[in-house]
Amino acid sequence: MDLDPQFLIQSADELREMYGTPLERSVRKQIDHLDEYCRAFIAASSFIVVGTQGETAADNSPRGDVPGFAKVADDHTLLIPDRRGNNRLDSLSNLIRNPRIGLLFLVPGVHETFRVNGEAVLSHDPALTAQFEMQGNTPRTVIVVTVKEAYVHCSRALVRADLWNPAKFAQAGLVPSMGTMLAKHTSGFVEAQAFDDEAKVRVPVTLY
Repeated sequence: MDLDPQFLIQSADELREMYGTPLERSVRKQIDHLDEYCRAFIAASSFIVVGTQGETAADNSPRGDVPGFAKVADDHTLLIPDRRGNNRLDSLSNLIRNPRIGLLFLVPGVHETFRVNGEAVLSHDPALTAQFEMQGNTPRTVIVVTVKEAYVHCSRALVRADLWNPAKFAQAGLVPSMGTMLAKHTSGFVEAQAFDDEAKVRVPVTLY
């Protein structure tokens, strides 16, 4: 795609001039710690989008579990268990290179989201991992986040998406299955139907 350079935003000043001044409440809402309201939102959240920065690109990764799976250790510290995944370790490797992290907390049925930005380290301290035991298993590591910024995010995005409306859920067959995509993207290394059938059995018994 060719972009006309005359329409590209080249500076923060140009960007601000185009969008205007933010509402004062949008600026003042940001705090540097987790108060009782932040804690309540986090305790209700069962899904987090984790943003990290790699060597060549930014990365977002989903994290989901029972509500409150991310624990507030104190006003400035969050603990997030790293549950079983595909062992690519994209987000964890990124954090070793660059500790900056962005978190977006979602609560099913709630249109507002909650954002936390800070820095993170990885710990395999048994005293930490034991706090997150599920079904007899503990995570290999815990992401320990030092909170720098915390604020609630307005509802417009989720309202526009109508995200929680069952009537808007994708119809069966509209989205290609993971097996279908893997078969194409791995040039046939994965067999689509076999993967999809196996995943139905494997995933529920390997969550932890």
